Amino acid sequence: MYRPNKNEPFAGNRLMETPMIKSMNRSISRRRMLVGTSALLAGAAFSTRVLAAAPPPEPVTPELVEAARKEGQVIYYTSTDLPVAEKLAKAFEAKYPGIAVRVERTGAERVFQRIGQEYSSNIRAVDVVNSSDAAHFIVWKRDGILAPFVPEDVAKFYPDEHRDPDGQFASFRVWLSIIAYNTNMVKADDAPKSFADLLDPKWKGKIVKAHPGYSGTIMTATYQMQRDLGWSFFEQLAKQNIMQVQSSADPPKKLDLGERAVMADGNEYNIFQMKEAGRPVEPVYAAEGSPLIIGPNGVFKDCPHPKAARLFQSFSLSREAQQLIIDVGGLRSVHSQTVEKAGRRALKDIKTMKDNAAAVEKQSDAIKARYTKIFRV
Repeated sequence: MYRPNKNEPFAGNRLMETPMIKSMNRSISRRRMLVGTSALLAGAAFSTRVLAAAPPPEPVTPELVEAARKEGQVIYYTSTDLPVAEKLAKAFEAKYPGIAVRVERTGAERVFQRIGQEYSSNIRAVDVVNSSDAAHFIVWKRDGILAPFVPEDVAKFYPDEHRDPDGQFASFRVWLSIIAYNTNMVKADDAPKSFADLLDPKWKGKIVKAHPGYSGTIMTATYQMQRDLGWSFFEQLAKQNIMQVQSSADPPKKLDLGERAVMADGNEYNIFQMKEAGRPVEPVYAAEGSPLIIGPNGVFKDCPHPKAARLFQSFSLSREAQQLIIDVGGLRSVHSQTVEKAGRRALKDIKTMKDNAAAVEKQSDAIKARYTKIFRV
């Protein structure tokens, strides 16, 4: 199983540097990244124009497994935290010996840019993709590069709103972007309970947060927060001497290390993993609502390993894999046969903000530009 070179740019999660972000913001916008895009499709999270009925669901058959073994590998681009992605890959390899999973992990915006650059150069390297920015799938579908494929579990056990009506993608993971704090540095009674609390002068110089120009999670969260709280919230937050990092996986790490007492945003699932391992972190579900993030999986139409890609997609969306990402990954699942892990607050009991991938796709460049101006990064 492939591990990205830690010396390569954006391979893994490192502290963001201002020149890097300036370069990022000069890069090609998502709306121009892929060739042949049509008019923006309106609607909510997975709403897209219906091009054709979804194909019939496909079970995993001995013939599919044998054909996948002949191809020998599947290449998976993902923005899922690397340890979680590797656990998924190892579980697949154990279930289907002879098929290697090459995991290539980076931030969702980098995944999107890489695929756009590859396709514009007529390179077809990726088999299956996962992004923490569901808006990417609107673009990929609109440009006709996703393959219609419906795993049997998706047809049977996934809510309609979490599967594309044309069968081109489905929700692999669901999670929240949350506030959290270091329990060695902050008493429970003193911890922030809301986003508004983060503006208290007592937190100046003590907050860490991630960047929407790198992270799909934070792009989605920033959209929801500016919609519900207004840009004035971010303007006031910027006065708090924020430690700015890249990935949504970075704030939990800074919290755990004690480099900051509070995180303003970041992955709920990293906090679960750390807390359950005995680390001094505690999640906070903001009174205003926590941003809800949806990370779909899709197979590319002209991928190099089409049979292995379909087998991996079927596995990733199966009850077995979905329970794995819950239990060891700290993620949420919409697969109706999975169960939430004891000790965690159930998703149904948490106030969440509303996702809208189509709006994120439309506004992403403006969001990045305004955020960069406010935080000067």
